[in-house]
Amino acid sequence: MGRLAFLLIFGLSGAAILIGLGVWQVQRLAWKEGVLAEIDSRIAADPVGLPATFEPDADRYLPVAVTGEMLGQELHVLVSVKRVGAGYRVIAPFETETGRRVMVDRGFVPTDAKNTARMLGAMDVTGNLHWPREIDSYTPEPDVAGNTWFARDVPAMADALGTEPVLIVAKSQTDPSVTPLPVDTSGIPNDHLEYAITWFSLALIWVAMTAYFLWRSRARTES
Repeated sequence: MGRLAFLLIFGLSGAAILIGLGVWQVQRLAWKEGVLAEIDSRIAADPVGLPATFEPDADRYLPVAVTGEMLGQELHVLVSVKRVGAGYRVIAPFETETGRRVMVDRGFVPTDAKNTARMLGAMDVTGNLHWPREIDSYTPEPDVAGNTWFARDVPAMADALGTEPVLIVAKSQTDPSVTPLPVDTSGIPNDHLEYAITWFSLALIWVAMTAYFLWRSRARTES
């Protein structure tokens, strides 16, 4: 009986821990969905004018509308778009009607349109402020000679283009040949449901294995 009691306690304790982890992930899922809903609401809000100063954490995703002039110098960020393939994000300097210089992520062009001339001059741009977190220890340094970047490094790009360190990701089209890639929450990971399913599945397997060992131990005791 001592062995059976040990197996029962061990099995129930392990199952309780695994179920607890699953419940925690369900709670995290509800929290993350709330965060994503709040970000979606912020992204879709009515645009405002360009703030006088910027705070990357507080102003991330802020919708803005600016009027001014799209300038000619561009930086190209290598990306891949689902069902389209490889291409580039076009990052260009934009001078507002008040004389401020910021960057605009105009959107996506295929690889063969990398150096195609695009519309410049006076235009209105609607989009969202963004400071992407795309740099990690594996990100290659930009190929300056080939004008190819591998992530949107806002401070470094601002230095290269001579602008304020702020990026407007365009929602409006700034050129017929450029497809806008507006900000959304699709790139924010939300794997809590998968984690919850994993923990609950492990709990079920743990219970089944515990029942099996209990059955075998009891059968041996009675034989």
